[in-house]
Amino acid sequence: MSSINTNVAAMTALRSLTATNQALTQTQDRISTGLRVATAADNAAYWSIATTMRSDNSALSTVQDALGLGAATVDVAYTALDEAKNIVTKIKDKLVAAAQPGLDRAKIQTEITELQAQLSGIASAATLQGQNWLSVDSAAAGYNGTKNIVSSISRANGTISVQTISINTSSMVLFDANAAVGGVGILDAYRDGTTGIRHAVQPAVPAATDFTVATINIAALTDSTADMATLDGYIKGADRAITELAAGATALGAAKARIEIQQSFVDSLKDAIEGGISQLVDADMNEESTRLQALQVKQQLGIQALSIANGSSQSILSLFR
Repeated sequence: MSSINTNVAAMTALRSLTATNQALTQTQDRISTGLRVATAADNAAYWSIATTMRSDNSALSTVQDALGLGAATVDVAYTALDEAKNIVTKIKDKLVAAAQPGLDRAKIQTEITELQAQLSGIASAATLQGQNWLSVDSAAAGYNGTKNIVSSISRANGTISVQTISINTSSMVLFDANAAVGGVGILDAYRDGTTGIRHAVQPAVPAATDFTVATINIAALTDSTADMATLDGYIKGADRAITELAAGATALGAAKARIEIQQSFVDSLKDAIEGGISQLVDADMNEESTRLQALQVKQQLGIQALSIANGSSQSILSLFR
């Protein structure tokens, strides 16, 4: 039956053309944005996952900055420790030279005093962003000998946590303003006058033979047996300080190597997350361009079909001529 009120063929052609136009608009959006899932409406699950992954990737960029700052701080401390080791080695050389009978030890002490001042300067200058790991006050509020460097983030069961690299700096401190028991560093710690070993517990009142590397003074020493024994203790103390400085530098070197490994890992992790996001939301441009061409042809055919369907109603007019 032909009807001028309802054109079923035209309605069908219009629905088909509308669907084609919607698909064409969607394909054009994907091509222009490069995204298959641009909003939650496109695919709520994928969009949510991708949003979380993007957030984590942004946090990893901050982690990279923290690792870079941590590496720089370790570098500063390592450089200072290494230079301090070299200077204490020079002090040890001067002490060994002073063991020769008949030498003017007061003049040798002048050189040692300058080296000791240099040690203090190095410890004070080893500062970056307000952090100094070598010259500290362990009695200060909030002091912690274990330094933490942000190294990564992890997400488990929807909960994010920050991971850190811990470095114990207690054994590498050069000077400690805290004179409490056990609260002094390698260079200002009291050492046994005979063995040169640092006291495990710093004495409230040091013995007459106790000394610190930072305050060694040989100006008044003579060639007597007692004074030569004192000088021998100084030499042993300087030698043990060198060993302790080397141990501290080794710990920092190992920490620096770990930080570099972590930096490389974070770079790779960011790339992997970017790849995962791409798999979820990026559009396949080859596929979308092919679909675009097909839809454009389909649109043209739809327009022609609608035109034909609308034209069928015109034939009714011929019956009234």
